Amino acid sequence: MIGRLEAPQREHLPKPLRTRAYTLVRWLHLYASMLSLMVVIFFAATGITLNHPEWMFGTAQTTHTYSGTLPQNWQRDGQVDWLQAAEALRAAHGLKGRVSDTRADDQEASISFRGPAYAADAFINRADGSYTLKVVAQGPVAVLNDLHRGRDTGRAWAWLIDLSGGFLLLVALTGFGLSFFFRKTRAAALTVALIGTAAMLLLMRLVA
Repeated sequence: MIGRLEAPQREHLPKPLRTRAYTLVRWLHLYASMLSLMVVIFFAATGITLNHPEWMFGTAQTTHTYSGTLPQNWQRDGQVDWLQAAEALRAAHGLKGRVSDTRADDQEASISFRGPAYAADAFINRADGSYTLKVVAQGPVAVLNDLHRGRDTGRAWAWLIDLSGGFLLLVALTGFGLSFFFRKTRAAALTVALIGTAAMLLLMRLVA
């Protein structure tokens, strides 16, 4: 009985460096683009609304004024307990944002809350704890514009902006790098990139 002949196994050769580099750059570009898709859309859209403040939709401002008296524990040993004061005001009026500023003298204390397109300022009589509070809030487009600028957004949003910038830079550089792997379109792509860069630098020079 004749034994079955086994087909010779092909030796798995390592892929050329160019192929491995192309695979890596394409993978980075694809997934960085998908991960930062909503970031690109958000900053593109809010960049347009920021550039056109005359577009008044979604930026309507509302102002409310309140008054009241803080609980007795808002001062301890003649010193303002800012945490107690802030939490009492939040609980009474549903205030948003972070405490951005506190001041006190012998007669009056003030505490300010800030958030995107939001401001609340309370002025407290130190003798009896009575206060007046002014709350100014703007519409959703104004909120998005402040998020774009990173105004009064806190540390977490600042980190998100930094990460977004890093991802956008990665998308741009990997997209530029991909052009080197396509011989037929490489020259045209690099020419367009140079034209765009020159136009940007020229415009910056003209307006600076």
